[in-house]
Amino acid sequence: MKDLNALMQQAQAMQAKLQQAQEKMAETTADGTSGGGLVKLTLKGPSELTSLTLDPSLLSDNDPEILADLIMAAHADAKRKLDDANNALMKEAAG
Repeated sequence: MKDLNALMQQAQAMQAKLQQAQEKMAETTADGTSGGGLVKLTLKGPSELTSLTLDPSLLSDNDPEILADLIMAAHADAKRKLDDANNALMKEAAG
């Protein structure tokens, strides 16, 4: 019975660590850029877009395809960084 109690305590401790990691992940942010800094954005938690900054020169070019590509590239950059940070948090929680 002692082994079962110890196993239950370990499971509860692991569950608490995973809960803490999930809470940290929800607050984690990552910045993404593209076009040499012409587009900047920030993602939070599970990919919530919290800010987007566009260089004014992009708006005067009248080329929406380039703007869209730069936004997608900045998003991909931030998403990769966010995923890396979240993976590190989960590895830390798992021991």
